[in-house]
Amino acid sequence: MRYLILLLILIPAVDIGILLFSGKTIGVLPTVACIILTGVIGAYLAKREGLETIRKAQMQLKDGHIPGEAVLDGICILIGGTLLITPGFITDIIGFLMLFPITRKPFKWGMKTFFRKWMNRGKIKIIK
Repeated sequence: MRYLILLLILIPAVDIGILLFSGKTIGVLPTVACIILTGVIGAYLAKREGLETIRKAQMQLKDGHIPGEAVLDGICILIGGTLLITPGFITDIIGFLMLFPITRKPFKWGMKTFFRKWMNRGKIKIIK
């Protein structure tokens, strides 16, 4: 929890610094255009990947399987899309990494590890 609060303060502060530097280096209008462009592209990609993930989850449910991977994909896509809508270059990079299936794998591995630790500590209980 401590690290989460630190990240919530540190990442926006660094993002603001990079945006200020970018505005000074390439100009205000190109910087604003980059922010808007990444937001639009991010929304499109999040929608496309999200619909694909929903289709995968529906197929897995139809086949009688639990859609665990699809749920993790959905969480990554939701967080990635939110980060892409948030102005800033660092958040955009992390958001794009969370949207593409190939680069999403380390994030899913981290979530699995996190949830396993919670289950081992008894914070999450699975009832069958």
